[in-house]
Amino acid sequence: MTDRNTTCRACGQLGLHRVLDLGSVPAADHFPLVGDPVGADECAHRLAMELCPACGLAQLAEDDTVTDEPRGVEPQALRDQAAAAVDVVAAAGLLPGGTVREFGSPHGGTWEPLLTQRGYTDRSGDSGPADVVLDCFGIMHEPDQRAAFRQRAQATAPDGVLLLQYHSIATIIRDGQWNALRHGHFAYYSLTTLVRQLAAVDMAVVAAWEFDLYGGTVLLAAVHSAGRPAESTVAELLADEHELGVLTPEAFHPLQGAADVDMVELQAWLRAESAAGRDVYGYAAASRAVALFARAGLDTALLKGVADASDAKQGRRMPGTDIPIISPSELVAADPDLVLLTVPDLFDEVSRRHPTLAGRLCTDRPDSTERGPR
Repeated sequence: MTDRNTTCRACGQLGLHRVLDLGSVPAADHFPLVGDPVGADECAHRLAMELCPACGLAQLAEDDTVTDEPRGVEPQALRDQAAAAVDVVAAAGLLPGGTVREFGSPHGGTWEPLLTQRGYTDRSGDSGPADVVLDCFGIMHEPDQRAAFRQRAQATAPDGVLLLQYHSIATIIRDGQWNALRHGHFAYYSLTTLVRQLAAVDMAVVAAWEFDLYGGTVLLAAVHSAGRPAESTVAELLADEHELGVLTPEAFHPLQGAADVDMVELQAWLRAESAAGRDVYGYAAASRAVALFARAGLDTALLKGVADASDAKQGRRMPGTDIPIISPSELVAADPDLVLLTVPDLFDEVSRRHPTLAGRLCTDRPDSTERGPR
């Protein structure tokens, strides 16, 4: 891994460390129609992660793609977690005032109704500050991170609170979640880097909560005034990140190995299932599966199709492959031997909605035919 003469998206530092390189893969947010031929240039978009030696932000190296992802359906697990998050924030006394503003995510979903149900007035349609500002997986989509944090700080009233939820880089490193890296996702946060970025816009982190979503997400609360002491969980998370070494390139090295191992294992597993005469389908045409499927060289001989609840994705195909995206009802009708879940958090939801698939669901890192979420 070498230093590159690029500029940090947050602090402007030069000489970033490349810590993960997936080579050239398809754009993670463009799902071609089933009838569109797989062109040689479809897998021509470089995908790599770099680490800033100054502020410690892990970030997308470059992105020559144009965001074009069909709107997905928000998983039940995400909705349940949002409700739980608002409850714990309220219990901590960190829902001040009566106005709310939300910075949305391209992936859809919203927390705003959870606040309006509590009597808050939505100010997302104007430019004025709000007492509670929400950002759930939104800010990572901003190429200019410094400007994005400044914008959210300005949107938060003087006595207000910014609630920001993110997929923890500590989780990504610890669990080998290399496929969290994708086009359009420009930043990957540790609490350590977020404390620094928020301090640069005169905000202080006063609370943080961990949730199991995506293997480990964190919701933080930040305020303008430094008068309120930070809760003990903030120090605990910072200490955990320090021990893991999230600011050092060495901590990221296992991700490269995990990317290569997962590709080989998935390919070998699907070939073995095919040789045994078993039909394998997928569930969830998620952007996180794009690089994995393309790097593993998957096609309909190995994976017959991928079901997705989004009408906008049905009738399309997985980028870089000929694998069609079908409806959940088509999946059930196909009576597959096994169903590969590309998003393990969907296990309970798919099991409940499609009970006939019970015992046939496996995760997106199947060392064998392991059942249940990892």
